[in-house]
Amino acid sequence: MTSKDPIAQRIADVALLKGEFMLRSGRTSNYYLDKYLFSTQPDILGELGKLFAERIPADATKLAGAELGGIPLVSAASMASGVPCIFIRNQKKDYGTAKRLEGRLEPGDRVVLVEDVCTTGGQVLEAAKVIEAEGATVLKIIGTIDRQEGARENIEGAGYVFEALFTKQDLGVEE
Repeated sequence: MTSKDPIAQRIADVALLKGEFMLRSGRTSNYYLDKYLFSTQPDILGELGKLFAERIPADATKLAGAELGGIPLVSAASMASGVPCIFIRNQKKDYGTAKRLEGRLEPGDRVVLVEDVCTTGGQVLEAAKVIEAEGATVLKIIGTIDRQEGARENIEGAGYVFEALFTKQDLGVEE
């Protein structure tokens, strides 16, 4: 099994910012985990792909990630696991195929959702609804980092299995 500690340290080294930040949830925080600073590093992305792959149930038929932060993560997980993936747009596009989902999702597919930084779980819960509206089932939601600010409670409260690769403590965050 891949060791999490060096990866957590590497993520903290490149993506943990200190200061005053407004989060998607509307809360303010004295730290920010910039997902783009870690998800654009090939060494980190490769290792995260392996960690996601270890946690994908054998009966999963698709992986999913929401734009924009989930796309490189789900791509890495797909390459590491061999399970095809789909991309979920924040909004349906108004040109071309006018789809909200990119890739092929079929009714009956069993999906694992991959997320970047989980604060309240709002974005990943929206993505789960999009998947279920297409007749597929969400088997599990795997977050890269759980900020431990309600995401687990909200995701599990909505009836989903939740797992996080790391928590803020794993990255050395002390508030």
